[in-house]
Parts: sequence; C-alpha cells; structure tokens
Amino acid sequence: MSTALLALTAALWGAAAGALLPKAAYRFSVPQDEGWRERCPGGHAIAGRFGAWLGRGRCRQCEAGTPPYGSGAPMIVIVTAVVCAALAAATGTRPEVGVWLLLAPVGVLLAAVDLRVRRLPDPLTLPLAGAALALLGLVSLVPEHAGDWPTALWAALALGAGYLVLWLINPGGMGFGDVKLALGAGAVLGWYGWATVMLGTFAGFLFGALYGWGLVLARRAGRNSAIPFGPFLLGGAFVGLLIGAYAA
Repeated sequence: MSTALLALTAALWGAAAGALLPKAAYRFSVPQDEGWRERCPGGHAIAGRFGAWLGRGRCRQCEAGTPPYGSGAPMIVIVTAVVCAALAAATGTRPEVGVWLLLAPVGVLLAAVDLRVRRLPDPLTLPLAGAALALLGLVSLVPEHAGDWPTALWAALALGAGYLVLWLINPGGMGFGDVKLALGAGAVLGWYGWATVMLGTFAGFLFGALYGWGLVLARRAGRNSAIPFGPFLLGGAFVGLLIGAYAA
C-alpha cells in the first residue's frame, strides 16, 4: 500500500472514529468530583445505537429540532481525521501505525474534555498508558517495526515521574491527571528513543507557554491563571511522534 493511500485510509478511519466521540466527550465533561453525565440536557437517560458512550450525542426522546448535546462534533471529526492521516503518512506501513491509529481518537477525546472542564478522566488516562505499552509490546514481536519496547517502558516511567515531581512542587499549576497522561505520552514517544521523548516533552511545554502568554497578552488571563495542560501535552507528543516516526 502506498503512503498516500494509507494516509487516506487513516483519515477515513479517523473521521469514523471521531464521529463516535461527541457523546463520550459530553458525558466526561463534568467538573472534578462529579459523576459522569447520565442524562441529556432534556433529562432523558443517555442511550443510542452504539450504546451509552459512543455516538453523535443526539437524544431521540427530545423534541424534533433539538440540537445535539454532543457539541463540537464537526471539529472533533476533523481533528481526529487529520491526526490519524498525519501519523499514517509519517509512519508508513510499519506495524506500529496500527497502534497510533487506535490511540489517536482517545487522545483527541482527552484533549476535548480537558479544554472544556480542565479534567482528564481516569478511565481514559491510565488505560491509555496500559494499552500503549501492551500494543507496542505486541508490535515489538513483528520484525518490520522501527522502535524499542524497553525504551518505551522506561520513558513512560521517566516522564510520569518527571510530571509527578512538577505536580508535587506546584499542585496548583498542574493537575494529577497530567501526571497520569504523561505515562501514556512517554510510552509512545519512547518507542522512537530518548531524543523523541525530549522533543515531544519540550514541544508540549512550549505550546502551553505560548498559549498562556497569548491569553495574558489578550488580557483574558493573568500570569498565575491555570490552563488545561493536557491538550498541549498531547500536542507535544503528537509532534514528537510525527518527527520520530518520520526519522525512524
């Protein structure tokens, strides 16, 4: 399969997977210490063709013409499709591309939730790290892969430990969800080596700093205002993974 065809197929996969995320984004987008949403804005129990967690976020029991409660669906679909296509183009036909395409929709969902309510749900962060290591472990058994599983494991632990130290130093500036998300980010970045880990980590902090200073310059936040860091951690991991995959 050519790289162009692979990227197109990955974009279609990303669009299909992204179309199933709005309902989950709605249910997970609640403040800390609150349970996940069980009902639509109209008060009806959430259900659907794909179950209570996957789908467009439209309630069949609400009146006709009621807008979907899964807001931002088109953007989620577009972002997921673009992310998957870019990862496929950078990785090519190496077997780890399947891992990236499976994990990418989860990353988009986490970013969407964190941007909305500054929360990274535990049912997504820790399983993401476990799935990344498990899937990469299987891929490491395939001769055509271009990564190193032990480095992925050590990088997951190292990046998680680094974020834990930052959280202990300044709990108000970083949530513990970022620490758990760093485990998964470290795993995928570590697959392509320590240089990729450092690049992805630096990119995440750079993106977060630029966003924060942009808010300050626009007078929409102060210097000590907290921002959702998960999207930037994920964005940095995405950039690092693209470069690492392309260079491998």
